[in-house]
Amino acid sequence: MTRLHSFHGGIHPLTHKKESTQSPIISAPLPAQLIVPFRQHAGDAAKPVVQVGERVLKGQLIGEPVGMISSSIHAPTSGTITAIELQQIAHPSALPDLCATLVPDGLDEWGVRQPLNYRQLSSDELQKHLRRCGIVGLGGAAFPSDMKLSHPVVVDTLVINGAECEPYITCDDMLMRERAEGIVRGIEILRHALGTDSVLIGIEDNKPQAIAAMQRAVDDSSHPFKVVTVPTLYPGGSAKHLIKVLTGVEVPSGKLPTDVGVQCFNVATAYAAHRAVEHGEPLVSRVVTVTGNVEQPRNYEALIGTPFSDLVALSVAKPDTNRYIMGGPMMGVELPAVNVPLVKASNCVIAASDALFPPPPAPMPCIRCTRCAQVCPVELQPQDLFWFAQSHNFGKAQEFDLFDCIECGACAYVCPSSIPLVQYYRYAKSEIRARDLEKRAADLARERHEFRQFRIEREKQEKAERLAQKERAAAEAKAAAATVIATPVDPTADADDTQQMRIDAALARAKEQAAAATPKNTEALTPEQRAEIEAIEARRAHIHELAADAGADDEPPKHSQGN
Repeated sequence: MTRLHSFHGGIHPLTHKKESTQSPIISAPLPAQLIVPFRQHAGDAAKPVVQVGERVLKGQLIGEPVGMISSSIHAPTSGTITAIELQQIAHPSALPDLCATLVPDGLDEWGVRQPLNYRQLSSDELQKHLRRCGIVGLGGAAFPSDMKLSHPVVVDTLVINGAECEPYITCDDMLMRERAEGIVRGIEILRHALGTDSVLIGIEDNKPQAIAAMQRAVDDSSHPFKVVTVPTLYPGGSAKHLIKVLTGVEVPSGKLPTDVGVQCFNVATAYAAHRAVEHGEPLVSRVVTVTGNVEQPRNYEALIGTPFSDLVALSVAKPDTNRYIMGGPMMGVELPAVNVPLVKASNCVIAASDALFPPPPAPMPCIRCTRCAQVCPVELQPQDLFWFAQSHNFGKAQEFDLFDCIECGACAYVCPSSIPLVQYYRYAKSEIRARDLEKRAADLARERHEFRQFRIEREKQEKAERLAQKERAAAEAKAAAATVIATPVDPTADADDTQQMRIDAALARAKEQAAAATPKNTEALTPEQRAEIEAIEARRAHIHELAADAGADDEPPKHSQGN
């Protein structure tokens, strides 16, 4: 039996999970149009590879990854691309991002699918295939899965995250109940890519049906995987905390799980890997929970790009619904509009009302009760971070490990003064990132300016050296001419003979200079170049012979002219 460990802090909020687990997963109908963002993952956005007016097939690549941390984007169904433009997406900033608008043709026609035998593939080949298929973490972070399989150290343990600790969200629970076999096959693919034998599947004890289904699937597969029941405690579904509970290994600040020989994947990610490898299907749909202030809370398998308004309409939002939350109530973000599209990171949408989520009371001064520190799962000092963020002392906030905060919201949940602590932390992080970007931009501009100045000085120096070389050559030529003029002349010699002597002397000096000069372009010549040079020299010698013969025939010797 696996020994369980504990982590500091944690809370027990009301789960509200039973409401959406009474009915099985159903497929959402095809929407009138799909809005597919090119940024659905951590890292750089994908680059569009389709044109407006182009007909695409289901699973066809429409956005290729850019850079190391990026992922592919595919057409969720067959149809026509009617626009590629900035559109509103599910983001706290409410800023638009580049999206493709796809109008389905109703055929849902797949493109070419190529199932693979993962046992015949290396880890690198599996990584490339998952990158092509756009597989990212479906637990919420959406980090490209191929990057998580690329590890510089040996991974001893693979942890599969089925905890799903946040209230209201049940998509992973229902996926484990209904598709446990596919999840286990996906786990085997990830295990093969990592080259590890130890696999621990952690599921919270408030999901007995999912635990039973996964245990049956593991037993049927004859894989030595362990299904481990862990206590229900928020935020126990955080990757680092689940690793601590299952293995006792604590991931240090600023490090990744692979740095301590462990890797963690969500159960939905494992299922997506199974579909990508053994069925050749890129990630074009996911299971999403629709719950909260609706008549029929349940889970839907919906195409990526489906407007949330279509999903909410299927579950029938109640009249007093006044806003929507993507994700859970603890870490989710409020949607800027209900018609924004479903993305790969969308695991839940909650219809909210003032009755379901009453407005928080006005915040009051901190009373230093330390409850926030008692429940912080990362063992920070939230009250200190709050004061530093409030006073814009961001450097001090960094000294107190601000970026170790996972923004779980446990501190704000227990705060008796109703201080929105997480909002202050997010604000401080965004300001620090913005200042870092400005500093990097300034540093880059300074480096470019310094290089420009260096280049200008270098060009000036090269120009001065060329001028000095020309002056030296001119001086040498002038000196050579003066030497010719100063050549001693025999006063008794004939004038013609004297002139001929000067010419002969000048030619002799020129030949000496030519012999002393070493050509700089005759090194490492090819045989063809050598042959060409020899042919030129032969023609030149022949011309000299002809000229000499012509002079001998046409001009009699000078000493005979006086006779």
